[in-house]
Amino acid sequence: MSTSTAPSPSVVAAYHYCVVVADQHAKNFSYGARLVPPAKRRALSALYAFARRVDDIGDGGLPPEVKKARLTEARALVERVRDGAVDEDDTDPVAVALADAVHRYPIPLEGLDELIDGVLMDVAGRTYETWDELRDYCRCVAGAIGRLTLGVFGVRPGAPDADRAPSFANTLGLALQLTNILRDIREDAEGGRVYLPAEDLRKFGCPENTGIVTPGALADFDGLVRFEERRARELFDEGLRLLPLLDRRSGACVSAMAGIYHRLLDRIAADPVAVLRGRVSLPGTQKALVAVRGLTGIEARRAAARRPGP
Repeated sequence: MSTSTAPSPSVVAAYHYCVVVADQHAKNFSYGARLVPPAKRRALSALYAFARRVDDIGDGGLPPEVKKARLTEARALVERVRDGAVDEDDTDPVAVALADAVHRYPIPLEGLDELIDGVLMDVAGRTYETWDELRDYCRCVAGAIGRLTLGVFGVRPGAPDADRAPSFANTLGLALQLTNILRDIREDAEGGRVYLPAEDLRKFGCPENTGIVTPGALADFDGLVRFEERRARELFDEGLRLLPLLDRRSGACVSAMAGIYHRLLDRIAADPVAVLRGRVSLPGTQKALVAVRGLTGIEARRAAARRPGP
């Protein structure tokens, strides 16, 4: 694998398409991706564009059988990339960019298969009785993304615990996804989905269905959100141990992405009911501040300082 050879004009055009998709649809991603060198940003954008395509299939309004057929097509694309069967003049820019990224970086393509598996759970309308069950879903749709992007970032030579980097990346993905689930409780319920574990909903007297958006006077909705928020913080504490294992700019990228979600978690914890009123978000100025903090390496040093023993 080589990152030194310049991509051809057709590949550059394919990457440009993916970067535009990421910039238009994933502001949080873009804040972080701008902190890495252009070649890594292009590869990350190719991964994002494919993930976005798969997510859009799952979230769209097509009948389930059509969604499954589209996801089968997405899996076939992964196989083509795996087999080296995507030409530079292919009409699908995502396929072209992804194939080039895989040629340049040790990206574990099985993570894309896991992502498709997770979206198939959404299409099936699966619900989750326990955290262990929800963790499996989060591993597919977000932990896999953490491991895929680690293939682009790479691990700093000589870094301690280097062999644990994929595990840390996976756990950080879980932290981000659980934060997403809390932020999107109302939006997901309006789309007919409830992700939080049923046993947790029962524990706090909350409806185990889309009625979660109007939990009722007897429900301890604040307690439920804070319970899940503490779980997410534990995942962040473990996942952020990835930062000292990365080079400065890759660490800044991950720190920026994670930092934005960590601050979202702070806002949710301060006012749990806010998630029932709409999507909680950060203003652009705060996102920019998080990106600057990532560049300083503050979070990486903190993660290294609190690193426990094996």
